[in-house]
Amino acid sequence: MREERLDISKKILLIDAEKCTGCRICEIICSLHHEEECNPAKSRIHIIKWDEAGIDVPMLCQQCEIPLCEDACPLKAIYKDVETGALLIEDDVCNGCKICISVCPFGGISLDTNERKIVKCDLCGGDPKCVDFCPTEALRYVPVSRAIILKKRESAVRIGELMTKLVFPKT
Repeated sequence: MREERLDISKKILLIDAEKCTGCRICEIICSLHHEEECNPAKSRIHIIKWDEAGIDVPMLCQQCEIPLCEDACPLKAIYKDVETGALLIEDDVCNGCKICISVCPFGGISLDTNERKIVKCDLCGGDPKCVDFCPTEALRYVPVSRAIILKKRESAVRIGELMTKLVFPKT
């Protein structure tokens, strides 16, 4: 197993679910940028609406420092881009087995059923378009720092706690 390391020369995508209004502009921009069509189903980011909690949560690849998807891929089709830190898929190697989807704890990987290929956020080569168009700054692309990492983890814990309450409500 790899040990966690902090590379302060990189940037990370920070999600503030409390600022998300559910406008879905990020989904539209992502599909336009990657697929050249306005089709949120082909987006690499998906907005999950939690009516019970009254929030909308952007779900996408978290570009994990120790990625389970990369470790689980039997064909080693997932690799980390050295410049952006994004986890990328080698389409010509990937067979669409979906093991990476099943091990991702964030729901950040999906299958394009028409193309039978795995799709996930690639940070748009270091210039995430979803960030540029997010009207509430619920998505931000920020330099890595210990404080930012802690904020990202705190946000993940809050979302996890909320999911637990929604999925396993106390009776």
